[in-house]
Formats: sequence, C-alpha cells, structure tokens
Amino acid sequence: MQFFTLWRCLACALVAGGLTFSGFAGAWELAGTQTIRLHGRDGQIIPVGTVRFEPRGEQVVFTLKMDPTRLKDFFLSMREFKCVEGMGEVMCHVPYPYAHPATVSMTDFAWLEHSLLFFYKQPRDFGAKLWNGVYYQLSRTERGLEGKPQAVDLNQIGVPPENLAVPPFTPAERGDVPAGLRWFDRLTIE
Repeated sequence: MQFFTLWRCLACALVAGGLTFSGFAGAWELAGTQTIRLHGRDGQIIPVGTVRFEPRGEQVVFTLKMDPTRLKDFFLSMREFKCVEGMGEVMCHVPYPYAHPATVSMTDFAWLEHSLLFFYKQPRDFGAKLWNGVYYQLSRTERGLEGKPQAVDLNQIGVPPENLAVPPFTPAERGDVPAGLRWFDRLTIE
C-alpha cells in the first residue's frame, strides 16, 4: 500500500514539476543583446543587426542597431536606404521616423515591430516603393522572437500620426502576406 502511495506522490510531483519546468524551460527572456536575422525562402539566413533589451520594471527598453556591413547602400527617391538583396528582391530597412518610447513587454512588441519596417522592390525598379511595406508581426518562441511578414503602406508614416505615443500600424492597417510571396519570409530575434 505504501509503495502505491509513494508512486502516486512521485507521479504527481513529476507532473506538477513537469508543467512548471516546461513552462519555465521555454521561457525566453527579453534581456541582453540578441541578433536580428532575415530568413530567405531558400534557407539563407542573413544577420542584419542586433537589439539590446534592458528590463525596467514592467517594460523593457530596447536599442536597435542595424549592421552596416551586412546591408548595402541604395540611393532611392532622393534618400539613402540600407538594403539586403535576395533572389530577385531587394529589402530595404525603413527606420521609424518619429520619437517613440522604444519599449516592449512580453505581450506587446509593437514599437520593436515599428522599428523593423522594410519595403521590397525588384532590382530593376527605380525609387523607393513605400507602398510595398513589410511589417514583421512578432511572436514569442522558445528561442526568441519570430516575425511573420505583413503588408503595410509605409506612405502612412510620411506624416506624423496624431498621437505619437500610439504605434500607427494597428492590425487593421496590416494584411497577411501569403506564404512564399516575399523572398525574406521570416525574421527572427535570438
């Protein structure tokens, strides 16, 4: 009888501990310096920058640095952009042009997403195609953050938003991009 009670207690402890451990083991922290990578459809992975996370109470302050050695200068529409070339597509980073708090939480990555705006164009195209904006919607994974591309019109941020404290690209202003449509179909921060 004591043998079965012991096994039952051990089983309960393992289940409870396993639930706690599995929830903890996959917990990635918003802390330290992480690498930003663009993932091509062919499996190519290009590190394009870093983001440093500094926890401050309920919020985490971030500092984004794009890597100029990984990005190529393109002069488009009278402006310089830092871009990366993929198979038949050029992706250019568009820094968010207005002051913002540069904070995230474990459930809200909007300001980081707004700091990682891109547009795409064909190599033969002239000028910046800001209506071809790419917004990477971030979600947590066991290893970090993963961004899925969504379509946005970056012309929308050509004029300051009414409220600078609110990220302008809400879900209503974004559209899902069908799988395989963009060359860089994923962004990770790990």
